[in-house]
Amino acid sequence: MKKVVILGASGYTGAELVKILAGHNYFEIEALVADRKAGQPYERVFPHLRHLGLPKLVALTEVNFGNVDLVFGALPHATTQTVLLDLPKTLRIIDLSADFRLYDTSKYEEWYKMPHMAPNLQKEAVYGLTEFYRDKIKSARIVACTGCNSAAGLLPLLPLVAKNIIDHSNIIVDLATGVSGAGRSPNENMLHSEISESFSAYKVAQHRHLAEFDQELSKMAGEKIEITFTPHLIPQNRGILATIYVTGSAEAIYHELTVTYENEPFVIVLPFGEIPSTKHVRGSNYCHIGVAQDRSSKKAILFSAIDNLTKGSAGQAVQNANLMFGFKETESLMMAPLYP
Repeated sequence: MKKVVILGASGYTGAELVKILAGHNYFEIEALVADRKAGQPYERVFPHLRHLGLPKLVALTEVNFGNVDLVFGALPHATTQTVLLDLPKTLRIIDLSADFRLYDTSKYEEWYKMPHMAPNLQKEAVYGLTEFYRDKIKSARIVACTGCNSAAGLLPLLPLVAKNIIDHSNIIVDLATGVSGAGRSPNENMLHSEISESFSAYKVAQHRHLAEFDQELSKMAGEKIEITFTPHLIPQNRGILATIYVTGSAEAIYHELTVTYENEPFVIVLPFGEIPSTKHVRGSNYCHIGVAQDRSSKKAILFSAIDNLTKGSAGQAVQNANLMFGFKETESLMMAPLYP
């Protein structure tokens, strides 16, 4: 058994990690860290996990990291950097925040409006989009899991950019996401009365996940790519549906995606013309991709549906952890989507 610690265990992604790891055959939860709720029983914070008999939440200073193999960081952005600086250098880390996603620390400062506090650790970090960095993740000490919006958009786009199947200068990603993507901290804009019966765009042309799109698409293409990306908030708890408009042959796009993901356990390319729904991936580590013909023969519409807390965060993190320790990649992740 490998012993793991979850930092930020009182948040939504922390709870999702706990739920997945509780059924894992090879990972054992050593400590659940949440400084502001330290001392509280876990079932008081998340009553739906009462049956698991989990340890109490503790402060970071109470953890003996000498007995730990792996740390999951589910802390807010700009927090993990400083925390990791004080941890033993032998620990393997999977970070679910944005702190180590951008290779260039100047880009981090540009998008997050603060200096990167751990540039030396950044040099060790591997971007955690499992399907494209599998070999690097296996040997990495620090894995930076992707943003949930980034995962939803990159999974259908990266294979097409790599093979130059679509026009790189004209990519539009129109994305709708559930409210849990904003985290669990109190926020007036997330009140039920504010978001119920509403559909609205936010952070137009300035969402921080744009930095990941720029980085990964440009790297794959070997040239600078800047997409148009507009996220929208929808009044549901979890789930992301990305609608992506591209110029290229729909048939060629569909062929490339089916070939790329033919043997991937968690990415399913639907029959041509079938449109995915967030309901059909909810609570699972699956990504459903759809391809439809635009009314113009030169254009296509792509769709990508994931659960932001699972494939977009905690599930992806456990998938990467399985790789890092040589376990079967699907271990503890084959749960079916919740339906209805």
